[in-house]
Amino acid sequence: MFVDSHCHIDFPELHDRLPELLASMSRNRVTHALCAAVNLEHLPRVLATAAAHANIFASVGVHPDYPDVTEPDVATLVALARHPRVVAIGETGLDYYRLQGDLDWQRERFRVHIRAARACALPLIVHTRAASADTLAIMRDEGADAAGGVMHCFTESMEVARAALDLGFFISFSGIVTFKNARDLKDVARAVPLDRLLIETDSPYLAPVPHRGRTNEPGFVPHVAEEIARLHGVSLEQVAAATTSNFFTLFGRAQAAT
Repeated sequence: MFVDSHCHIDFPELHDRLPELLASMSRNRVTHALCAAVNLEHLPRVLATAAAHANIFASVGVHPDYPDVTEPDVATLVALARHPRVVAIGETGLDYYRLQGDLDWQRERFRVHIRAARACALPLIVHTRAASADTLAIMRDEGADAAGGVMHCFTESMEVARAALDLGFFISFSGIVTFKNARDLKDVARAVPLDRLLIETDSPYLAPVPHRGRTNEPGFVPHVAEEIARLHGVSLEQVAAATTSNFFTLFGRAQAAT
């Protein structure tokens, strides 16, 4: 069985097809998925989706790509995280790729999320793009290792992966690792130990080969596992077992709710 550790099935292009997506998950032995929040405005839809389906979990957070949304504080995040289907804080982090200029607000938002995760003893879902040095510096400065978490949709170097692993974080690979031109990322995926590795779709984005170019969905996550198995020289079932175990180890509240 497989777990999609990060998706956005609350987004309109997927939410309107939810029964179909859940059926596809079942056919492809994807037993659970984590629907990651990206802002507080749309959080009710994330929570309602998780509440309505026993195999869907939720997170609470505000993505760094959203400048003009409600800014969370620690108390708000901690209060929202009391929802029984919430298993993590995030998606949070830094992204210097899409946004330019003074991004102090991004860095402060990231700090708020780390403090909230520590306060409510939930793991972090960390997004980093073109900002790995600052991401790691803030994680160290704020004691993110005390909360733990995952570097989601990982596309950074082995050096960044090692630093995150040293902080006790898991590394999650998306469909990008299946792309032919992702040679450096394949090397990183090969080097990350199976007991610290997760798989995800980040759907509706980044559909893996052989579905590249299509709208992604949780039922496609076994293709990510197939590539990880190839890179590690192990069976698909070993990767399925390891990544499923890792998911429930990291997201302990999900284990308790299953």
